[in-house]
Amino acid sequence: MDLANDGGEIGMKRKWNWPIWVGLVVTVGGLLSYGFFAQFPITRDFPWANLLLLGVGAALLILGLFRAFGRPQLYRGKIFGSILTAIVLFLFGFFSYQIFYVLHQVPLSAQAPRVGEKAPEFTLLDQNGKQVALADLLSGSRVVVLIFYRGFW
Repeated sequence: MDLANDGGEIGMKRKWNWPIWVGLVVTVGGLLSYGFFAQFPITRDFPWANLLLLGVGAALLILGLFRAFGRPQLYRGKIFGSILTAIVLFLFGFFSYQIFYVLHQVPLSAQAPRVGEKAPEFTLLDQNGKQVALADLLSGSRVVVLIFYRGFW
């Protein structure tokens, strides 16, 4: 019996499992691109582009795992693929937690003045550290434009 020709398995080099590595790159790109996509209103309010990249990356990783476990004699990646998929799923969960839970914990703005409502009297520091009161601004003119940024720091 010739061992070298027994099904072609002995001496055969396993192939590179590209979906695992491409999935990792796409997923990391989806995570790191949030700062870029947050510049545009269409992707800032709901991060669909990031979620799409994360989903494609996770699908590629899972495809790579199926290849590695389904045909281990042909494809590499059972160990690395499992570890990378677990890391990616953790990062996907952490990203989702931050976007859909933590960022929505901004305090309510029930006490903020509404459009057209008279602003309460206040005194604040200007860019030079000098105190400026709303009454002082109104004494020189009839109109003052106030812009309120709702945020949480």
